[in-house]
Amino acid sequence: MASKEWIVTTSGDRPMADVRKDLEDAGFSIGQVLEEVGSITGAAADETAKKLRSIKGVADVSENAPIDIGPPGSPETW
Repeated sequence: MASKEWIVTTSGDRPMADVRKDLEDAGFSIGQVLEEVGSITGAAADETAKKLRSIKGVADVSENAPIDIGPPGSPETW
């Protein structure tokens, strides 16, 4: 199965290190741990991402979509 990039938003109910460990144990390949904003980025197949939603301390799992705001001074930002 092909992996996609995901953003996991944590609920703050558990320490980030505990949530990270559970994500890794479920097959999530950790990219970055963004403690300041309560998010963890990484890669996983769709089926794995579905499982991540049931981990205690996970509030949301969303596909990481690229954003292009264009060059400076561009009239279009999206």
